[in-house]
Amino acid sequence: MPTPIALIDCNNYYVSCERAFDSRLVGVPVIVLSNNDGCAVARSAEAKALGIKMGDPVHLIRDKIERHGIRVLSSNYTL
Repeated sequence: MPTPIALIDCNNYYVSCERAFDSRLVGVPVIVLSNNDGCAVARSAEAKALGIKMGDPVHLIRDKIERHGIRVLSSNYTL
């Protein structure tokens, strides 16, 4: 019998991790940026509802971030 393999796909993973350690982020739009802070790689449901897409370059959505008070976080791989 082959060895079983499990695949787990977590929704908004990096945002969920940040919210686990900072409850002030719950219920507000949050995006987490790529390791060079260039693109959105994780988006909360609130940020998705505002039209933030996976991979959006942060410099192109800066006006939307400011208009809607979106919290922007750098990737925290240690977390």
